[in-house]
Amino acid sequence: MRTDTEHVPGRSGRTRVRLAAGAAGCALGLAASACGGDGQTAERAEGRAGEPVALGDVETVERADLEAVFAEAGVDGTFVLFDAEDRSAVVVNPEGARERAVPASTFKLPNTLIALQTGEVTGVDEVVSPAEGEEMSLRESLPSSDVPVHQEIADRIGHEQMTAWVDRFDYGNRQVGEEDRMDRFWLEGPLEISALEQATFIAELARAALPVDVGHQHAMRELLMIEEGPDHQLFGRTGLGAEVDSVPGWWVGWVERGDDLHTFALRLELEDAGDADLSEPLGRELLVALEALPAR
Repeated sequence: MRTDTEHVPGRSGRTRVRLAAGAAGCALGLAASACGGDGQTAERAEGRAGEPVALGDVETVERADLEAVFAEAGVDGTFVLFDAEDRSAVVVNPEGARERAVPASTFKLPNTLIALQTGEVTGVDEVVSPAEGEEMSLRESLPSSDVPVHQEIADRIGHEQMTAWVDRFDYGNRQVGEEDRMDRFWLEGPLEISALEQATFIAELARAALPVDVGHQHAMRELLMIEEGPDHQLFGRTGLGAEVDSVPGWWVGWVERGDDLHTFALRLELEDAGDADLSEPLGRELLVALEALPAR
C-alpha cells in the first residue's frame, strides 16, 4: 500500500551542496528519445528540465529530462538528490518522490543505530545468532542481503523501544505496527518511507546529526563506505521489498566531494525482483549526470 505525503523530516545542514539543475539532458549524453529523434520528445524534455515543483517545505527542481535513464532501462523510478543546507532538492519524477514504500533492507541503517544506542548490541563486531539463518556480526550483515540477523536485533530492541526510536528519528510514517510484527514491519509494512524522506534522513546520518551517539554514526559511516577516489567518497545501501506488490528497489546514501555533501535516494518500481541489480547502476548514472559523482 502506498500513501502520498508532503511531510519532510530533518534539520538544516552545514555543508553546501552544488546541484547541477540546468536543462542539460543532451549534453549529459541521455537517450536519443530525450535529446533528438522526433524533435517533439526532445522539446518536451528540454522544456521541463529545471522546472520548480512543490514537495512540502523542500525547494525542489524537477529534471524531467533525466527520466530517460529509467525509460532506457525499462523501469519506472524516482530519484532525489538533496541539499541539506538550504533544504533544496533535484528530483526525477516528483510524484514518485512523494510516495511511500516499505524501506526493506535500507531499514538496517536505523535498526543498527537503535541497537547500538540502546545497548542491545555492544558494537558492530558483536556476533548475532538468530533463531534461523547464519550467525554474523552487524559489520558482516549490513552490506549483505541477510534478514534474520536484523530480525533478531529488532526482537532484542522490542516494540516499545523501537516505536520510540522510529518516532524520534521521524522515519517515514513512523508506524511499526503491532508487537507480533516486530520481524516484518519494515519488509511488509506498515512502516513506509518516501524517497524524499530517505534522502533527508540520510543527510542527518551523513552529518552525524541524528539523536544518537556520534560514535555510532561514525561506525555506520565506515560500514556504508562503497568506494573512495582521489576527490570523492561514496556511501550507500540497497534494499528490495520483495514481499510486497510493486516491488520497491532502493539505493540510498551520500557522496562527499571536498566540502560538498550530496545525499540521495533512488527507488525503482520493479515487476520482477530479478531487476533489483539495476538500482545501483541507475543511481550512479543519475549521480554522474547531476555532477555529484565523478564518471568512472
